[in-house]
Amino acid sequence: MTPDQHTEAAESLFRAEETGQQCGLLSLQYPGMTLDDAYAVQKALVSLKLASGRQKIGWKIGLTSRAMQDALKIDTPDSGVLLDDMLFESGATVPAGRFIQPRIEAEIAFVMKAPLAGEDCTRADVLMATDYVAPSLEILDTRIQRADAATGQARIITDTISDNAANAGIVLGAERHSIDTHDLRWTGAIVSRNDTVEETGLGAGVLNDPVTSVLWLAQRMASYGQQIEAGDIVLSGSFIRPIECPSGSKITADFGPFGSVDISFA
Repeated sequence: MTPDQHTEAAESLFRAEETGQQCGLLSLQYPGMTLDDAYAVQKALVSLKLASGRQKIGWKIGLTSRAMQDALKIDTPDSGVLLDDMLFESGATVPAGRFIQPRIEAEIAFVMKAPLAGEDCTRADVLMATDYVAPSLEILDTRIQRADAATGQARIITDTISDNAANAGIVLGAERHSIDTHDLRWTGAIVSRNDTVEETGLGAGVLNDPVTSVLWLAQRMASYGQQIEAGDIVLSGSFIRPIECPSGSKITADFGPFGSVDISFA
């Protein structure tokens, strides 16, 4: 793809979010699209959002589970950017029409107290740079069609990355924990929709350890000239399958002694 095509694709995604009308698969429109192209489109999309007055507050990591990687036929996670208008308080209600096809995932959020980046970054560096960890929910949305109506082709990894890794919102629980007080591999959640348990999972579902996920992001950023900043929120990846959230849904994630978080959709 050319730089002009990166901008063109980003503008299509920006319009889709503004209007609530999904755009077609970028992987069909630009059949030679690479992962680098997808991240370039994502960067252009985020630039449009920043130009409209939004502020970056962190990063999300996706496709960290083996099941999701197998589904998209990839062997690596992906990442996206968190912005200030995506942040919801636990217990809040998402206004009707805010999202197109919202879904929820349960994750462990890292909040950083020091910058983190570089190919030589280590697990110890991640632990030292983390201010605290907290229970969280990620709200996913799809500004790109999940499948092409004419051909039936499903979206692929380049579509997802371009669409800011499908990120739309983040809900942070009130609890704050030092990273050394819980074994994050054994920290999990029971996630319910309207009082019916839909999914359960453990942190080990995220690359065997959520810390490894944050380390992957810090190392990947080196090749893109980026870094995790002090104060950033990092969503480390979901350990459950996405839960559909039609209007009227109330999602509750019970993380046991780690805390809880909930969100409703009007």
